[in-house]
Amino acid sequence: MVLYEYPFNERVRTLLRLESLFDNLFFFVRQPDARGHHVALTTLFEILDVSARADLKSELLQDLERYRQSLSSLREHPGVDRQTLDVMLSSIEQATGSLVAQGKTGQPLRQNEWLTSIRSRLAIPGGACEFDVPSFHAWKHKPVEQRVQDLAQWVEPFLPIRDGLAIVLKMLRESGRQVAVVAEGGAFQQMLGGKAYQLLRIYVDDTLGVFPEVSANKYMVSVRFSSQGGDLKPQPVTADVPFRLTLCNSF
Repeated sequence: MVLYEYPFNERVRTLLRLESLFDNLFFFVRQPDARGHHVALTTLFEILDVSARADLKSELLQDLERYRQSLSSLREHPGVDRQTLDVMLSSIEQATGSLVAQGKTGQPLRQNEWLTSIRSRLAIPGGACEFDVPSFHAWKHKPVEQRVQDLAQWVEPFLPIRDGLAIVLKMLRESGRQVAVVAEGGAFQQMLGGKAYQLLRIYVDDTLGVFPEVSANKYMVSVRFSSQGGDLKPQPVTADVPFRLTLCNSF
C-alpha cells in the first residue's frame, strides 16, 4: 500500500514539509561518504528556511498544550492504559520544555559565518565546487567521525522543533478513522458538512499503478485517480479504484 497525505491548511503543510526534510536529513547524516554529508547540509539549510515562519514555534506550543489538556482529562477514565498515557504526557511535557527553552529557531546557524557562506554558495547551481569554496572541499575530506560530529552540532538546535512536530503529527494522524471506499470511474467526492478537517490520508494498493490528485475545502473533498504511461504524463483513470481514506481532525 502507498500512503498519500493531503494537508487542509498551511500549518499542517509546513509540518509535513519539515517532517520530510528531517527524514532526509537524518538519512544522509548516517551516510559514511562526503557526498551524503553534502546533501545533509543542503537539507539542513532547507529546514532553516522552512522553519523560519515566525508563528511555527508558538503554534507547536499551542498544539502541545491542547494535547496535554485533552490527555490529562482521560487519566481517570475506566479502561485507559495509564502507563501509556503517562509516557505520552511525559513526551509532550519534555517537548514543550525544550521549545520554551529554545531561542529563535536556527539562530546558531545564522550566526556561523562559515555556514552562512556555504549556504549562499549552495543556493547557486553547482556553486559549491572546490574552486568556489575550498574550505568546504577541505571539510568534506575530514574524517567521517569529525563530519558527523559537526553535523550533529548543527542539527541540535532544530531537535526541539523536530520532536514537537513529531508528537503533533502523530496525534493528528491517530485522530481519524480509516474507511474503505471506491472511486467509481476513477473519481470520488465526499461532502464534509463544513467540518474543518486538517489532514486527509489515502492508502492505495501499489499494484494498481495509480495515484490520487486531491482538491479539498471545508465543504467537500474530491479525489481523482490517474496513472502514468511511458512518458510519465498523468492520464485520468476510468476504472473503479478501491482505496482507504482517513479524515483527521485532532481538535
